[in-house]
Amino acid sequence: MDYDVIVVGGGPVGASLARAAGGVSVALLAAARRIPKPAPEGAFDSRVYALSPANVSFLREIGAWQAIPEARLAPVHAMRVFGDDGASRIEFDAYRAGVPVLAWIVEDAVLQDALWQGLDVEVGDLEKIQVLEESIRATLRDGRSLTARLVVGADGADSLVRRAAGIAAAEREYGQTAVVANFRCEKPHRNTAYQWFQRGPVLALLPLPSGQVSMVWSLPTAEAERVLRLDPEALCRELEAASCGELGALSLAAAPRSYPLRHLAARRMVAPRVALAGDAAHVIHPLAGQGLNLGLQDVRELAGVLSSRDEGRDPGDLRLLRRYERARAEPILAMNIAVDGLFALFGGRSEGVARLRNAGLNLADRVPVLKNVLIRQAMS
Repeated sequence: MDYDVIVVGGGPVGASLARAAGGVSVALLAAARRIPKPAPEGAFDSRVYALSPANVSFLREIGAWQAIPEARLAPVHAMRVFGDDGASRIEFDAYRAGVPVLAWIVEDAVLQDALWQGLDVEVGDLEKIQVLEESIRATLRDGRSLTARLVVGADGADSLVRRAAGIAAAEREYGQTAVVANFRCEKPHRNTAYQWFQRGPVLALLPLPSGQVSMVWSLPTAEAERVLRLDPEALCRELEAASCGELGALSLAAAPRSYPLRHLAARRMVAPRVALAGDAAHVIHPLAGQGLNLGLQDVRELAGVLSSRDEGRDPGDLRLLRRYERARAEPILAMNIAVDGLFALFGGRSEGVARLRNAGLNLADRVPVLKNVLIRQAMS
C-alpha cells in the first residue's frame, strides 16, 4: 500500500486536508495546471475568498496562514448590505459585536501558494479510480498508479472521484454568471465589505490592500456577457452607478473574468473507501461568500475523524466515514436553505416581495441581538 489516504485536488480544500490529516500517510494528487502562481507585488488576483475567523484559526493551526505575507491580506471590520429600494440596509460592525474582525480577504493563488509549501505533491492528471475491497487504486494518464485505503475527492464540482464512486448529485443552473475584477478606489474602503441586492443580480465589493476592492457581480448570463464586453472606462462608470458612488471614482486594476453559477448537492458525502469535500460535495451561490468556508469546515471535520480514530483502524472504513457525513449533514443543509432562501427572496420581482425583503433588512438592522447571532454564525 503506497499511502493511507490519497487526496485528489490541489485547491485550498484538498491542500488543507493534506496538511491537516494527522496519523495517516497522505498523497496530494493535483493537476500541473493547479500549481499556484501568485500575482506580482502591487497586483492582486481577481479571485478572492472571504474567510471566517474560525477557518483562519484552522489555517494557522496547520501552518499555512503564517506563510501568507501581511501585505496580501485585508481584514473585514464592517459590512454593509443594501436592499433594492435605495434606503433599506443592514450593517455589521466587528467592534460593536465584540470581535476583532468579521472575516479576512485573501487571494486564491496566494492561499494556494501558502498551503502547498512543504507538501509532497504528486502532479499529474487523474485517469480513473478503482475502488477495491481492501484499497483504492488511482491511475494517472501518464501510466503511474497509486494505492491507498481511502480516496478523498476534493476535485471540484465536476469531480471524477464522485462519479467513480457512483455518488449521484443534484444540479441546477442559477441562470447567472459571476463577473470578477479588481478596482482602485477614490474613497478609502475602510476595510468594509459592501453588498447590493438588485432584484436578482447581486453585487459585492470586498476590501483588498493598497486601496483596492474586488468585485463579484452575479448577473443574468446575457447581462454578464454585456458587462464583460465593456471597455475599462465604461465598466468603471457602470460599477460606480451600481454601487451608488459609495467608493467614489473607480479605475480598473485587474481585468474582468467570469464563471457560471450553479448549485450542486451530492446525495452522499461518503461511499466505501471514498469521501467528498468542498465543491465535489456541494456548490452554493456566492451571495453569502461561504463556498470555501463550507469546504474548510468539511476539512476540519474529516481531519478530526481521521486523526481521532482508534489506532490501526482502516481510514477507509465506511462506518468511520459516516461519522464525518453525519457531522456535516446539518450545517450543509442549513447553509443551503439560507442561501437558496436569500436568492429566492432577493430575486423576486413583485412589489409585495420587495417590500417584505427591504422591511426585513431594516428590522434586522435595528435588533442588535439578531445581528450578533448572524455574525457569530458567519464566523464559524
